[in-house]
Parts: sequence; structure tokens; C-alpha cells
Amino acid sequence: MNAHINLDRPIRHEPEFLDALMRERMAEGSVHPTRTVLGATEPGPGAIQLRSNDYLALASDPRIAYAKAEALQAEGHGDAISRVFAHQRNDRHRAFERRMASWLKAEDAVLAMSGYSANTGLIQAFARPDQPVYIDQRAHASLRDGITMAGARARVFRHNSPDHLETLIARHGPGLIAVDALYSTDGAICPLEDMVALAERTGSALIVDETHSFGCAAGGAGLCEELGLSDRVHFRTVGLSKAMTARGGVVAGSARAMEFLRYEARPMIFSTSVLGYEIAGFDKTLDIIAAEPWRRARLRDSHHRLTQGLLDLGYEVAESDRQIVAITTGTDSATVRFRDALAAQGLFGSVFCAPATPVDRAIIRLTLNADLTRHDIARALQIFAKARRALH
Repeated sequence: MNAHINLDRPIRHEPEFLDALMRERMAEGSVHPTRTVLGATEPGPGAIQLRSNDYLALASDPRIAYAKAEALQAEGHGDAISRVFAHQRNDRHRAFERRMASWLKAEDAVLAMSGYSANTGLIQAFARPDQPVYIDQRAHASLRDGITMAGARARVFRHNSPDHLETLIARHGPGLIAVDALYSTDGAICPLEDMVALAERTGSALIVDETHSFGCAAGGAGLCEELGLSDRVHFRTVGLSKAMTARGGVVAGSARAMEFLRYEARPMIFSTSVLGYEIAGFDKTLDIIAAEPWRRARLRDSHHRLTQGLLDLGYEVAESDRQIVAITTGTDSATVRFRDALAAQGLFGSVFCAPATPVDRAIIRLTLNADLTRHDIARALQIFAKARRALH
């Protein structure tokens, strides 16, 4: 955050309407409060980092770095072009799509430039203005943006409520249903069995964003596969920036639908393709995820120990059984005090405040990783015990 910038001061060359827009947003409290709450002390040596999405602790793995470097030295960047001109090639790119399809137990998969592009492109390709798109109120913003791109009507249903969703479908008819398998804000898990049954009963199509569950669920392929639902979910998306620690995204589905997506999704047409050396890194990362299940096991053990310890200390912790732990901190001022108390003792989480959460229901989100030891978790709980008074 650029704390030295004075957003109240008009810049001489900015048009009047831009200055008016920024002042209006500031008056609504959408700029300065967020900047204040999100700003934090930078961690020093030995800090406990609980704010990274590198769940499997692979970001610095030399095996992945070497695979990328080897491909880069041998092939260079390759063609920096839109993939729409190269879909028919049997190259490294297409081989990875086939591998991901096999991994996810899908007929086919499409590699996108990011998880954001995967979600926006998927909904833009398959939604129409006269068709409802039902979206969980906590689903990722990229799914909402895809609805806007398609010019479709968003029908928002209560978080993890199949009953409310069914009421909306009865009123507006079948359409696309968009959910996250694992919600990134607080680690809540979608009731996927109920959502699948509802989609089948109403003739709707289900989209499941597996970004935060891919690599971390049992077997490593996501919650749909863990629950045995892969062949009943129409579309799955994966952002590769979490467990895979890279940029890129994947959409998986039927071969017919994926071929349609390749030539219909605007992000696929108007963005440069993921580069070859990046795909070499994807392949090596998948090798490691498959060969080292201890990483997932350690995530589960750390989650259990940290969550139980926080509950024993009297914290309000969101229900979750995965690698994301959310502590409700309340008002922005209480959240800042608590965040600073943790940082002063060398522990760093992520602040989520309005508009990502309801007003005065801010949270400190803790994301676990496979590098954490039981000693780290014990030390973290000691810090939380000392910082408890900062919330009051």
C-alpha cells in the first residue's frame, strides 16, 4: 500500500469527473479505511507467516525452478501469442491440458492465463442475457465478473443454502449455478452433494471453483474428486496460483464444452497464452503433489491443532476442516489492534474487512502451509494467548 500518497489531493491534470468519483468513493468509506486496515508491519526473520496461499510449500522448491529453467534455456519463451491460433497443436500446452483432464477425471481441460480468466471466460462463454446465473453470495469475485461480461442476470443465493437456491430456481428457471468448493475468506466448504443433486433435479449446470481445494483435498484433485462427484459436475475451474504456486488457470468439463470454450471465451482470444517454461513448472509441481501426500497430511494436522487451540483460548473461529482458519475480530479498530499485537510478536495473518466481509465483522484469516511444524503451531498459540486482550 502506498501510504505516502494523499488521495484527498486533486491532481491538476485529472479530469473533473475522475476527481469527483474518487471523492465520492472516499466519502463512502471505501478507500481510506481499507488502506488503514490492510497496512501492516513487514515480517522479520523467524516470523510465523500465516498469510500465504502456498499451501503445499512448493513456491521455493528447487525441482520446480530447475524444470522451468531447463525449459526456458532449451525453448526460450516460445510463441507469445493468443492460444486461439494454436489450439490444434500437439505441444507442451496441449499435453498439460490432457494431463489435467486425466487428473480431474474429466473428458478435457482448457488452460487459461489465470484463475480469474478461467472463471470469467467460462461464464461469459456459457451464460446469456436471458438466462439466470445463480451464484453463492460468497463466491469469488471473478465468477461475478463473468456474469457481468456475459450481460446475464445474477441471482444471488444465501451462502451454502441449497434450499434458498432451489426456491430461486423454481421462480426463475434452470441456469448456471456457480459455487466455490472451499471458500477462501473463512474456509467454509460447499455442500457439494446437495448442489449436484439440485442441479440434476432442476436441469441446471453446476460450476465449481476448486482453486483453494485443488492439491489439498484427499488425493490432490479437489473436493469434487474426493467426494466422488467429478462425473456429475459440469464445469470445474482451478486457479493455479495457490497449491500450484504459479500463474494460470484451468477449466475442466466435457470435450464438447471445452472445444466450444476455446473459441468463445474472450480471455482465451484476447490474452497471450501461458508460456512453455511455465507449463514445465506445472508438470513438475503435479509430479510432486502426486508423490508427496505428506504435505496434505501435515496441512490437516496443523489445522486441527491450531483450530482446537484457538477455540480453547476462547476465539470465535469459523467452522472449517481445511487449511484456512478465520478468526472473527469485529470492528476495523479492533482488527487493527489485534493485527498489530500479533505482528509485534512475529505472527502475520491476512486482514479481511468490508466489503469482503459484512461491516464490523472483519476477520483475521490464517492460511496454513506444509512447512509448518508442530513447534510452529505451539508457538503461534502462545502468541494468540498473549494477544487475546487486544480484541477487548
